[in-house]
Amino acid sequence: MSRRAPGVRAALAAVLAAALAAPLALTTPSALAAAAPTGAYRVTALRFTVRQGDRTCALDADLYRPAGVDRAHPAPAVLATNGFGGSKNDGATDLIGAAFARRGYVALVYSGLGFGRSGCLISLDHPDLDGRAAARLIDFLGGTRAADDGTRADYVTSDGAGDPRVGMIGGSYGGAVQLAAAAVDHRIDALVPMATWNDLAYSLAPNNALGATAVPGAFKWQWTDGFYLVGESRPLIEPALDPSRFNSLTCLHFATGFCDAVRTLNSGGYPPNRTERLLAYARAVSPASYLARVTAPTLLVQGQADTLFNLNEAAATYRALKAHGTETRMIWQSWGHSGGENGPGSGEFAFSRDNLETSYVGRRVLAWFDRHLRRHRHTGPGPELAYYRDWTGGPEHAYATADRLPAPTRTLYLSGDGALVDTPGEVARGSRTYANQPLPTSHSESSLAALTGLPDPAPHDADGTCLGWTGAPLDHALVVVGAPRATLRVHSPDAERGQRSADAADRLVLFAKLYDVAPNGAQTLVHRLVAPVRVPDATRPFTVTLPGIVHRYAPGHRLRFVIAASDDAYFGNRGVKAVTVTAAPGDTGTLRLPVLGD
Repeated sequence: MSRRAPGVRAALAAVLAAALAAPLALTTPSALAAAAPTGAYRVTALRFTVRQGDRTCALDADLYRPAGVDRAHPAPAVLATNGFGGSKNDGATDLIGAAFARRGYVALVYSGLGFGRSGCLISLDHPDLDGRAAARLIDFLGGTRAADDGTRADYVTSDGAGDPRVGMIGGSYGGAVQLAAAAVDHRIDALVPMATWNDLAYSLAPNNALGATAVPGAFKWQWTDGFYLVGESRPLIEPALDPSRFNSLTCLHFATGFCDAVRTLNSGGYPPNRTERLLAYARAVSPASYLARVTAPTLLVQGQADTLFNLNEAAATYRALKAHGTETRMIWQSWGHSGGENGPGSGEFAFSRDNLETSYVGRRVLAWFDRHLRRHRHTGPGPELAYYRDWTGGPEHAYATADRLPAPTRTLYLSGDGALVDTPGEVARGSRTYANQPLPTSHSESSLAALTGLPDPAPHDADGTCLGWTGAPLDHALVVVGAPRATLRVHSPDAERGQRSADAADRLVLFAKLYDVAPNGAQTLVHRLVAPVRVPDATRPFTVTLPGIVHRYAPGHRLRFVIAASDDAYFGNRGVKAVTVTAAPGDTGTLRLPVLGD
């Protein structure tokens, strides 16, 4: 199998674990206090006993109560929890509590199951576990349940007995839990999930072949093993763990299903029985499987610079919620797990700067909660889609909007001579071949670099292990907003033999991507995004959905579409497989782009 040597992989994953253990917090609460809007509030530490299956444990929480809020003067509530590896005190989650308390909301922030000083296992935002734990906190906000010390909340705006007016906000791991909670508790009035997943099988082992849901794709080992080590290394970071956080010697702190899934992914094989268990577990913790039960109005915020949870995940959630009639809007901001624009000069939203009123995303969040928690019905839901543009030259014009999710509107053709052409008649007859090597020969990103800011080599592909199609220099700017699609047909006797194996890992793997080539020949892989594909059937054409992007190809620049045999951020082909791509007029592959105005 084409992948990094295990020792190298283990060493990098160990460093990833240390990086992931430090959540994405850009400043400290004291630094925020100096610049944040004034608004007095009091913070009270609370604990709540909850159940996780057959386990009982405590949730560690902080209650932020604004001055002047009491039974006679109630206020709506905001509930939030941490990203993976964080806690209620991680310098990110606590900023959420402070920000909303300053604006008159009762805020309850807590350490999720298995994190901080909360007990129980890490259960990957399972609706029946993490979702129901959040529901117990909503009981508290609704006045029907006390904290373990007897504290009660009788000052939250109510829509009926035991039904508090409450919204949820948070990112990544703290985003998916909102959907999980809303699936089991319809008292939640509004959600703002940020940078989170739709389908965990796609997140950890993406297969971007259209319609390929029964077979995992290429294992995203850097991200996955890093998160796994963060969870399993908790005793090194928090020596006095609650005993309820221990599972077994073979799966220390996670729910068993996740440990089994990680072992299957790291084995490099997908035998049918183990693959079925892997997919069953992934579905159980994936919003994709329970979104039909989510009725709370949802403002989805996803980052363009995100190789962990890309824009396609939010788009899938958006489509599903809209199909079920849930009020839903979506924002594609700049920053995500892999970086992006969120420094002070970018104008992008960040809790660390408490710039809710002065950033586009912040204003949308406040308006969403005004509409659904404060019942300001004159406040509209906002445009269906808003997206950040990094070429506008200033934050005041950075966002554009659309009334629907963009679909491919421009088709280019893959010519046999390596050109990317505008019409079928321009396609030259030709045939070209590539093959993978025993070790990866292409690089897109290092998750370690994405998390730590360390240097990351530029994306590259070795000659003979990839094929590319390059367009002519553009006469006018071309703006791509959304997920491009490519339809391909390959010839590979090695792949045809492999797909007859019962083990799906023997099937052909390739990586599709789209470069921006400058006039001087410099190539840019937009946000280092690639589309791993485990080809469903090497004897038939197949369609690849690339990760969504927002990118302007400037005049004089060229588009370059590449399929590569490997990528060192993923597990690739098992065995060497030669691949030939043939083109002829009227019979060739296509690249379809969602093109919008500048």
